[in-house]
Amino acid sequence: MFIPQPDRSVVAVPPPGDGPGFWAGAPSAVHRDGWIYLAYRLRRPLGEGRGYAVAVARSADGERFETLLTITKEQMDTESLERPTLVVTPEGGWRLYLSCATYGTKHWRVEVVEAADPAAFDPATSRVVLPGDLKTGVKDPVIVHRDGLWHLWASCHPLEDPREADQMVTDYATSHDGLAWTWHGTALDRRPGAWDSRGVRVSAVRFDGDGAVTAYYDGRASAAENYEERTGVAAGPDPSTLTANGSAPAASGHAGGGLRYLDIVPVAGGHRLYYELTRADGAHELRTELR
Repeated sequence: MFIPQPDRSVVAVPPPGDGPGFWAGAPSAVHRDGWIYLAYRLRRPLGEGRGYAVAVARSADGERFETLLTITKEQMDTESLERPTLVVTPEGGWRLYLSCATYGTKHWRVEVVEAADPAAFDPATSRVVLPGDLKTGVKDPVIVHRDGLWHLWASCHPLEDPREADQMVTDYATSHDGLAWTWHGTALDRRPGAWDSRGVRVSAVRFDGDGAVTAYYDGRASAAENYEERTGVAAGPDPSTLTANGSAPAASGHAGGGLRYLDIVPVAGGHRLYYELTRADGAHELRTELR
């Protein structure tokens, strides 16, 4: 089990400004051919751009990144971009799944862009793969290919009452090609009266040898804690059924604030953790630590 320890971490990507609302984070990492490739979201405060871009970068040491490309919200025709998901297909191609907010609504959808190289994603070729519907917004997918099957855990938000749309559960889906998905219901739900009673969002999943899984997730107890979720751990006998562990968050940021969107990538000699951490001034930075 990997529990973030911010005092062991370093800044991989600083926020685009100081103070609340400026974020660099929501990382998705891939280790391939000696490089770590990282997709992450950049955000400014509401009214100043919100989730204005997703960057794809690479690093030889896992800490210092060079930007390969940047995709803007205008290119994706979206009001805001949230967590991207970067994956390599079994055939060696690359996919970038992008969480896109529909203008003037609380609705979210997920689109995908494919390329032979992570520096070559073209947003003009994107297509919707997780449309959501009138009652549900879908975003922030975690995607794992294992034993010939694609597995997906996505954050799902109720839309019938806009005042309640910040609530979230994590639903599970499978696919034979990573593009057309079959939903299998809620994998991780909220716990009434607990620290994660308002929303739970799976951020990383690790399969054990027997098919059981360990999942890391973001949780919060109220609408006021939106954007300041903390990290918890859940486990299940299979990918569709997850149960949260413990009665408190496993990790949090400054003064008990946000530590969210944890991703874990195997590297030579260990694992790299990437996550979004709230600073003392309220900005969010993307941090990494080696285990």
